[in-house]
Amino acid sequence: MTWHRIARAQLAQALTDAGPDAPTLCEGWQSRHLAAHVVLREHSPLAGAGLVVPALAARTERVMSQLADTARSEQGYRDLVSRVASEPAAWSPLSWAGEQVNLVEYFVHTEDVRRGGGPVPPLVLEPAHAEALWRALVRGASMFYRRVPVGVVLVRPDEVRRRVRRAPNGHGTVVIRGDVGELLLHAFGRGAAADVVIEGAADDVEALRAILPTA
Repeated sequence: MTWHRIARAQLAQALTDAGPDAPTLCEGWQSRHLAAHVVLREHSPLAGAGLVVPALAARTERVMSQLADTARSEQGYRDLVSRVASEPAAWSPLSWAGEQVNLVEYFVHTEDVRRGGGPVPPLVLEPAHAEALWRALVRGASMFYRRVPVGVVLVRPDEVRRRVRRAPNGHGTVVIRGDVGELLLHAFGRGAAADVVIEGAADDVEALRAILPTA
């Protein structure tokens, strides 16, 4: 199963349900800005280059704002969301490497939209979809937790656990518990909107929260 396609559909549906001016978990972005971000990332490599090249970030931000402005009307927003729902061109790496580069992106942005206005029930995931997200979380953990000054162990509700970061000298390890989606949101800096439990020595927990805040 190519779960990134399921996740793309979930993102498009969340954007449709929210409408163009809904708040998101991305500071300063309404739902139409998030939709414009996804479209530029996938369909306009030059315009979206600032997502990975800091020197081009201002240009990318300007182009994204212009695209988001076209979605202020109901029809304009519907057209933009339809572009989010469409697959990138076959030549694009975001097409042939979709599971690796889009699965997590779509899930996190879906929750950015769904949770932007406040708490909502978690997105219901099929077990195999949750497993795919878990593998992606573990695979990317060295990057997600690179600034964290403590060791990290992730634990799912079924008690499957994985040490994803060893404690640096002089520091302890924290245990982060939660559903896979909640763990992923926390790892991506959305901890204030994620339902996770953090266990460990008080100093270690505070050191983690200084980098990845929680509610």
